[in-house]
Amino acid sequence: MPDFKLSVTICSWNTLQDTRDCLASLERERDGDLFEVIVVDNNSEDGSAEMVEAEFPWVRLFKMSRNLGFTGGQNLAISERKGFHAFLLNSDTVVFPGSIASLNQYLEAHTEVGIVGPKLLNPDGSLQMSCRRFPNPVAALFRNTPLGKLFPNNRFTREYLMTDWDHTKSREVDWVSGAALLARGELIERIGLLDPEYFMYCEDVDWCWRAWKADFKVAYFPESVITHAIGHSTDKAPNRMIGRFHRSMFRFFTKNMLPERPLLLRPLAWLGAAIAISLRASLFIAKNKLDNLRRGR
Repeated sequence: MPDFKLSVTICSWNTLQDTRDCLASLERERDGDLFEVIVVDNNSEDGSAEMVEAEFPWVRLFKMSRNLGFTGGQNLAISERKGFHAFLLNSDTVVFPGSIASLNQYLEAHTEVGIVGPKLLNPDGSLQMSCRRFPNPVAALFRNTPLGKLFPNNRFTREYLMTDWDHTKSREVDWVSGAALLARGELIERIGLLDPEYFMYCEDVDWCWRAWKADFKVAYFPESVITHAIGHSTDKAPNRMIGRFHRSMFRFFTKNMLPERPLLLRPLAWLGAAIAISLRASLFIAKNKLDNLRRGR
C-alpha cells in the first residue's frame, strides 16, 4: 500500500521566492496521509535548494547537479514518489485551501478519468486558459502572432483555447496544463512517465494524448483552484525557451498527429508544419531582439 494518496511533485529552477510561496501554501494543506511533497531542484543558482532544506524540512528534496528540464525533473519525482497518484505542480503556483483534497476526491470518484486539472488563475485573479483542445499548426499561426492580432476573434484560436465556454463547470477536455495536473496511479502504470524527448513544453499535451489513447479520460475540475504566475522561471532565458517550445510543438505533431494523416499526404503535412512552426518561432525571436534593441540592451 502507498504511504500517501498522492505525491505533489515540483521542479524548481531559480524560483526561490515562488518555491517558498508554493510550499507555504502546501504546508497549510498538509493532512495525514493525503499527500507528500517532492521538490527536484534543477541546479538552481539562487539558493532555492538551501531554502527548501532550511524552511521546509518535511519536503523530500532532490538536489541535481545539472538541469534535467521540467520533464526530467518530474519523471525523477514521479519515479521516487510514495503516493499512489502524482500531482505535477509548478513552483510558481499557490494552492487554494481544500484544492488538493477536492481534486483527489474528484479523481477517485471518476474511475474513468486518468488525468484531471484544476482551475488556474493569473495572479490578478483572471482566468488562465489551462484546458484546451489538441493543437494544430494552423492554430499556432494565429496564437500570439501578428496574424492573430489582425484577426483576434479567429475561430482557430477560439477553438484551441476553448473560449466558447465559460470554464465554470467540470467537463472532459483534450488536455490540461502540466502546471497543475493530477495523474491517476493506474494511468502511470499503463502508459509510463512523461516522454523524456520533451525537455520542457508539450510533455503535458503528449501525456494527455496518450491517456486518451489508453482509454482514460482527461477532465477539468474548476472547484479546485490554484494561482499560477506564468513564466517566472522561463522568462530568464526567453529566446532559448522559444526554441525549446517550438521544437516540442513539432515533436508533438510529428509523433502523434502526423501518423493519423493519410500516408500520401504526410510529406506535405510534415513540410507545412515545419514551415509554420519555424516561421512562428522566428517571429517571436525577432520581436524579442527588436525589443532589446529598443531598450538599449
